[in-house]
Amino acid sequence: MTMSDDDDDLAAAWGADLDAEAESGEPAQPARVLNQAEIDSLLGFDEGPAGHEAVSGMQRIISSGLISYERLPMLEIVFDRLVRIMSTSLRNFTSDNVEVSIDNIISLRFGDYLNSIPLPAMLAVFKAEEWDNYGLMVIDSAMIYSIVDVLLGGRRGTAAMRIEGRPYTTIERTLVERLIHVVLADLSASFDPLCPITFRFERLEVNPRFATISRLSNAAVLGRLRIDMEDRGGRMEMLLPYATLEPVRELLLQQFMGEKFGRDSIWETHLAEELWSTDIALDVVLDEQVMRLCDVTDLRPGHRIVLNAVAGGPVQIRCGTVHLFDGHVGRRKNRVAVRIDTPLLCSVPPGGNIGGGNIGGGNAGGGNFGAGGAR
Repeated sequence: MTMSDDDDDLAAAWGADLDAEAESGEPAQPARVLNQAEIDSLLGFDEGPAGHEAVSGMQRIISSGLISYERLPMLEIVFDRLVRIMSTSLRNFTSDNVEVSIDNIISLRFGDYLNSIPLPAMLAVFKAEEWDNYGLMVIDSAMIYSIVDVLLGGRRGTAAMRIEGRPYTTIERTLVERLIHVVLADLSASFDPLCPITFRFERLEVNPRFATISRLSNAAVLGRLRIDMEDRGGRMEMLLPYATLEPVRELLLQQFMGEKFGRDSIWETHLAEELWSTDIALDVVLDEQVMRLCDVTDLRPGHRIVLNAVAGGPVQIRCGTVHLFDGHVGRRKNRVAVRIDTPLLCSVPPGGNIGGGNIGGGNAGGGNFGAGGAR
């Protein structure tokens, strides 16, 4: 078969399709190409006015793992404190004029951040000892060459020399590790007003996949710092997974340092002092019995309830449902009294008397029991 025969067969097949189309009276439908707006609407990323009202199920699944940074307002104070402390410590570390500023603090997925790290860079994995979890610090290439240039005596006024496309040398890694130790010490000091925490350097990586400290779908807080040393400088990023911050989540939810969530120490002290002069009712329990409801409803005036108590037998002294003392009922002058034999919760000396006044509210054993009543 020659080339002309192939062309003839293709032309015949095309003609047959046109004849079938003409007989059916329906023109052939070309393939439709969706624009970006239609694709976003299909996937649930519609940003129009109605997009926030009717969110698709796919969009809910995609954003289900994201946690708003606004839920941890105290974290912003921690990062502000970190900026101030780093400004001083890095000046002492480099013997140069260092300005540290914070660009932004955002929440994002850990996997999305790993894919967005500009390479080459150094990734330092550190551990929060008291929280038993990990964090990530990323130093970009500009910051690496700047710190090497400063520590090795580079001239001021000249930009650091960058040689891309080669692995970092041992000297560069060692100098950057010294910087990381300084920053981790400052980060620990930044958390001191909230809780004592020690961040310990674990390892230094250059491949983001080797620095995976959390599940890719887990949410994390990212703080971006800008470090300027005259005409040199770079960026440093601090990433803390929400799982790492979970032990201090309640502290990070505070609106200001030392917030007590409505507690008033002055009022608490006053209330505690007034409690010592508060009158309470004590119940002297002679006996307790369990009766059926039908027997209770059948009780009439004149019926008797026999108590399983004997004269001089032990009784319990309670305040509400709290058992305070064990003692014995007796008589002192013309009043019924209770002698405390065993203190349970209070420091009343054994042998003390609760007498000289009314203890119950009815008659039991021929004595008058005042405010508490006898059971």
